[in-house]
Amino acid sequence: MSARRFYIVAYDIRDPRRLAATLEVIKGWSTGGQKSVHECWLDDRELAELEHELLAVIDPEIDSLLIFRPAGTKPTRTLGIARPPRDEAWYFFG
Repeated sequence: MSARRFYIVAYDIRDPRRLAATLEVIKGWSTGGQKSVHECWLDDRELAELEHELLAVIDPEIDSLLIFRPAGTKPTRTLGIARPPRDEAWYFFG
């Protein structure tokens, strides 16, 4: 299993039904975000699965979708008694 990496997923969907379907897909993978920009921690298999699910609901001729990994992503910094995240065999979205 490859390690999870941080990605930003942003979209501009022109049709309300496709927009709702896109948001539903993204919510299944994101750990945070707002409006049409979401944060996702994905390994290689999960990234491919997310791309496959999104391509099934968007219209690539008129909708825009961007998935990118920010350059220079540094390790997570914790403060106080917080523990740094670990890449477990499972991942909880709560």
